[in-house]
Amino acid sequence: MRVLPVLDLLNSVAVHGIAGRRSTYRPVQSRLYRGAEPLQLMRAFRDQFQLSTGYLADLDAILHGRPNLRLFDQLRAAGFGLMIDAGVRRMADAREILDAGAQLVIVGLETSPGPESLREIVDELGPEQVVFSLDLNRGQPLTLKGSGWELMTVSQIVSRVVESGIRSMILLDLAGVGMGTGIPTAELCNEVRRRFPGLRVITGGGVRNAADLEQEARRGVTAVLVASALHDGRLTAADVFPFSQGWPAVETPT
Repeated sequence: MRVLPVLDLLNSVAVHGIAGRRSTYRPVQSRLYRGAEPLQLMRAFRDQFQLSTGYLADLDAILHGRPNLRLFDQLRAAGFGLMIDAGVRRMADAREILDAGAQLVIVGLETSPGPESLREIVDELGPEQVVFSLDLNRGQPLTLKGSGWELMTVSQIVSRVVESGIRSMILLDLAGVGMGTGIPTAELCNEVRRRFPGLRVITGGGVRNAADLEQEARRGVTAVLVASALHDGRLTAADVFPFSQGWPAVETPT
C-alpha cells in the first residue's frame, strides 16, 4: 500500500478541504511549510516523508473549467508523479491534462457526463492511464443530471465502471475529508474488493493516525489519500515511511 499526499487546488493555491463544503475552503496552514504554494508543499512531502507521487484535486477545473495547466507542468518538471482530477469530461480534457503533466488522469463521477464518455477515454488511453473516482457525499453518489449515472445505485456504478475496463478506482466520501474521524468508505472498500479482487482500490478522507494506515493495508487497499494528518503532524515520517512505495510507480524527470 502507498500513501498519496493530497493537494486541493483553488485559485491556484492549496486549500484545506473540509467535508466537501467548498465555499469554506481556505489556504492550507501546514507545519511542513509556511505558505500554500503547491510546488513548495509537494517538495515538503518529498523531503519530509519521501512521498514523490501526489494526488491533485483541481477545483479551479472541476468548478470553473480552468485547469492549472502551468502548475501541472512545473510539478512534473520538478520530478513529481501526479494523479490529477481536473474535471475531465471528454477525451480532449484527458489529453490536455496528460500533456500538462499528469501520469494518471482521473475521471470523477462528479463531472463525468456518462458511462459512454468513460469508456471512450479508457479505450483511447488504455486502462493503465485512467483512474475512476467514485465521488460520494454521505454515501450518496455525486452525479451530473442527465448523465445516466444518477439512475444507478453505488453497486451498479461500480459494476458499470469495471465493465468499461477501469482497473483502478478511488472510493471517496467527501463528508469525511478533513474531519479526522476515520475513513467512511471502509465497508464499501471491502465490498468492492470482494466483488472485484483484481481491481486497485484507493480510498481516503478522514485518516487520523498510523493505525488507520495499517488497517487499510490489512484490508488490501492499494493506496490511501492523505492531507490533514500530514499537515498537522498526526502522521510522522516514521509512520508514513512503510507506505512510501508501491502503485502508482511512475517515471518522472530527474
